[in-house]
Amino acid sequence: MLSKRIGIDLGTANTLVYLAGEGIVLNEPTVVAVTAEEDRVVAVGKEAKEMLGRTPGNIVALRPMQDGVIANYTITEAMLSYFIDKACGRSRFFKPEVMVCIPSGVTQVERRAVLDAAMSAGAKVVYLIEEPLAAAIGAKIPIAQAAGHMIVDTGGGSTESAVISLGGVVVHNSVRVAGNKIDEAIASYIKKKYNLLVGERTAEEIKIEIGNALILLSDQKKNGKEEGELKRMEIKGRDSVFGLPRTIDLSELQICEAIRPVLMDIIDSVKGVLEQTPPELASDIIDKGIVMSGGTSLLKNFDKLMTQVTGVPCHVAEDALLCVVRGTGVALENIELYKRSISKK
Repeated sequence: MLSKRIGIDLGTANTLVYLAGEGIVLNEPTVVAVTAEEDRVVAVGKEAKEMLGRTPGNIVALRPMQDGVIANYTITEAMLSYFIDKACGRSRFFKPEVMVCIPSGVTQVERRAVLDAAMSAGAKVVYLIEEPLAAAIGAKIPIAQAAGHMIVDTGGGSTESAVISLGGVVVHNSVRVAGNKIDEAIASYIKKKYNLLVGERTAEEIKIEIGNALILLSDQKKNGKEEGELKRMEIKGRDSVFGLPRTIDLSELQICEAIRPVLMDIIDSVKGVLEQTPPELASDIIDKGIVMSGGTSLLKNFDKLMTQVTGVPCHVAEDALLCVVRGTGVALENIELYKRSISKK
């Protein structure tokens, strides 16, 4: 094999790249900084993310992926080209074979945009694999068995819920509600309650630091502490009334209250899949439980909230952030095994 094979998890928040034979070689934010006038790429990945909300007038830092699909074609193509060059090296005689993940609910137009962007970025052959399937392979679920397995992949832009049996997706649902909507809910809660404006990076830091899906009694009374002593965080932002910088103090309980509606939307989509699942597969899912993957599944107590609302045991996969890209890599290295689940150009 002279041409390299690359698996790409093109996420709304992060892009991960898997090189066949080597493993995961890249994990960078899906952010690109371009010049405002001629759309020339200035920075990609971590460097560009540092610029979010901090750029002068002549540079724009943006996310080319929105809700799990391509929002800006030319910039996505430039970003893919940058990631492929970084993974394979710029001087290459043979174009690489590329496998890209796509949400299960994408339209033909969105699917075509991913194929074309990858071809234009320098791929010889492009394979597409559905995200829930890749996540299930990466979470080491034995998908080829004649048994039902349920995976919920919650990333930055979309939540994919699917029931998988005999190597294929039986029932699936894709909603464009995930980590980014949680960040927006936090920013809007702070604005309404405190008249304080915070940027998207600050909202994300709050979610990671004190985000909690379910306040448990054990959390409140840990080490004899009462409710008022849950985790707290100092938030800095701009006052929307006076326009001056200001600092406030937020608790875990307030964030739990702010993000609950978004989490319930995600859980409703999971319930929708469970309602459409054939009875035989539903009984398998009750035995095995729901596997959660993706960055948002790492939100504190999210699995406990989902178990409480659906009545089905839920657990977070090992290395939840890497499940999709690992599954893509495994499918890429064993294309013959998974060829029924993959489309190709």
